[in-house]
Amino acid sequence: MSDFLLELRSEEIPARMQDKAREDLARLFAAELDKAGLKAAAIVTFATPRRLALIARDLPLETQAVSEEVKGPRASAPPQALEGFLRKTGLAREDLVERDGVLFAVTNKPGRATAEVLAEAIPAIVRAFPWPKSMRWGAASRSTESPRWVRPLHGIVALLGEDIVALEVAGVTAGAMTLGHRFHHPGPITIGSAADYEEKLRACHVIVDHDQRRAIIRDRATALAAEAGLTLVEDEGLVAENAGLTEWPVPLLGRFDPDFLAVPPEVIQLTARVNQKYFVCRDAAGKLANAFVCTANIEASDGGAKIVEGNRKVLAARLSDARFFYDTDLKVPLGEQSAKLAKIVFHEKLGTVADKVDRVAKLARWLVEQGIVAGADADQAERAARLAKADLVTGMVGEFPELQGLMGGYYAAAQGEEPAVSDAIRDHYKPVGQGDDVPTAPVTLAVSLADKLDTLASFFAIGELPTGSKDPFALRRAALGVILLIERSGVRLPLSAAFDVAVGEVAQAFGHRLAMQFGGDLLAAFQKAAGETGVTRDMLQALLIDRRLHAHEENPAVAAFLDTSGRAGPALLGFFADRLKVQQREAGVRHDLIDAVFALGGEDDLVRLLARVRALQAFVGTEDGANLLAGYKRAANILKKEGVEGPASTTPPSYAPEPAEAALHAALDQAEPAAAAAVAREDFEGAMAALASLRAPIDAFFDAVTVNDADPAKRDSRLALLARVRAAVRSVADFGRIEG
Repeated sequence: MSDFLLELRSEEIPARMQDKAREDLARLFAAELDKAGLKAAAIVTFATPRRLALIARDLPLETQAVSEEVKGPRASAPPQALEGFLRKTGLAREDLVERDGVLFAVTNKPGRATAEVLAEAIPAIVRAFPWPKSMRWGAASRSTESPRWVRPLHGIVALLGEDIVALEVAGVTAGAMTLGHRFHHPGPITIGSAADYEEKLRACHVIVDHDQRRAIIRDRATALAAEAGLTLVEDEGLVAENAGLTEWPVPLLGRFDPDFLAVPPEVIQLTARVNQKYFVCRDAAGKLANAFVCTANIEASDGGAKIVEGNRKVLAARLSDARFFYDTDLKVPLGEQSAKLAKIVFHEKLGTVADKVDRVAKLARWLVEQGIVAGADADQAERAARLAKADLVTGMVGEFPELQGLMGGYYAAAQGEEPAVSDAIRDHYKPVGQGDDVPTAPVTLAVSLADKLDTLASFFAIGELPTGSKDPFALRRAALGVILLIERSGVRLPLSAAFDVAVGEVAQAFGHRLAMQFGGDLLAAFQKAAGETGVTRDMLQALLIDRRLHAHEENPAVAAFLDTSGRAGPALLGFFADRLKVQQREAGVRHDLIDAVFALGGEDDLVRLLARVRALQAFVGTEDGANLLAGYKRAANILKKEGVEGPASTTPPSYAPEPAEAALHAALDQAEPAAAAAVAREDFEGAMAALASLRAPIDAFFDAVTVNDADPAKRDSRLALLARVRAAVRSVADFGRIEG
């Protein structure tokens, strides 16, 4: 057994590609070994800016001899079948083995030297390597068949034990020589085997283990900040990136001009991080400090003073640019900036960003005026919505798109907007994911909900729905945002009504564009219809059938809009049900219980729905719940078999019922109104408790009573009784959707 070392040394590998490259190298190498019947005890990979390496532990020096057997036709088969099998295997008739009247082709493959396998495998791995971007180089690059690598390949180390594996890739011959640190040890290093690879490179100022480099950067940067009385702002992504840029990382702390702290701290942090890969620090009060930590790739003789000074100058230039953008943007009122949104297309079928802003503003006001978002001022909500997208045309957001919303909040506050308005502008994109902050301030809540509801309604109205893994307009994220906002704030939002209003706004905007095309009288009709009853598909259809237009026949886009917008509301509810199941699964809520509540129909208040689902989950986990579920399903199956689909009848039996039958009637007489009253006051635990009282009477009924009695009167009455059971239980949830 021997260890195998492979190092592929090249020009700089981008830091963002290194982790995936290590995974791909291990995967491809293991696959090549598997083809030859080899398996390593362990595979370890390394990556630095200039090398991708692998050590495979305990490889045998030879592969095992193997015997492969292929079943053929029967010995008595027609000659044509035998000839076909012989052609397929390349054997003669006398080479075949006969067992129990069946012919077999047996091929014995001798073992091979592992070095030979590796010599074939490494070039194959290089050819198949899935770099996100790769290149050809040198004279060979004139041919499209030349090898490709992320950057030009300069050296290969391939050692099995202490022996060089003879191979060549892209004109580079494998050997035992590599290079150390570009500055500290630029000369060649001879590697003896995999056992001394890490140690020899470390002695030459190269740390090949990516985790060790990350630990050095993380620990030293934290210590430097602490020595200066500061706290490092943790950023694991930046740790990984700096580790991917250095082979001998040396963190250094520097200072920048405190005057730059007048710029919003997020701008400073993003400038330092994105442009320069620097960490930032906070002072004892938690405010951003005028300090940064850069990571050098060299141990300087002056302790890094010149490196820090050079980095300080570069950062100062970047921060000067940021301050210029900030100061320039502040000079233009957000209202003026917002007017520029009319020149930016939101979507070819949905108009400009200004059109979207108008829809969101109206929807935010509606949410407040309807009392759905309590405690908000309707004027403030509309004002915030009309200014929320204005920072998209500012210089700062043009430079750093990640700051949209945030910069609008800063500009609004500096220009004298109400705090509730500036906060809403700042936070209206939130939440953007499961772990993001969820705003609860009333004005912010109204604008954030309106923005997301409009996005969903707009794209559903034009038929742009997510498909499979594709969601180009982030509609799943928007739906999750609505769910999180409702769940955290407890706002009672009737989704169906909200979708109707949102789709209506899209439809009305569509009508404005039609009016410009076909005449102003349509606009008046549209506005009247929208003001009185809300725009619906039928209203649009009626307007378009009018003699003045006939647009549904002449304009395919109009016909397509009518078809898709008419289905937007129901489709959106189904979409929300799916998103809710995904989101609640992470919280431990069963998806079938959400289905059971949604199946009732008419339940689109997520607060009420989730309360009902949680009560249901607690109930079905009890013995009473499990037994009631079993009894319900038995009753439902009998009713289905007998074709009883209609509503339950409470007509008393025309005969003297059996005791268990009478007891179930009496239990339902008490449980039905109790459960209904509990549901009405949203006491779903109480509703479950009322239903639990049916458990024993249902069990006794099935034990003692024959439903399909020979007497038609008894049979019909007992089926009606089971229909009452089904209806009573369905007043809380559709138990037929519950698994188990």
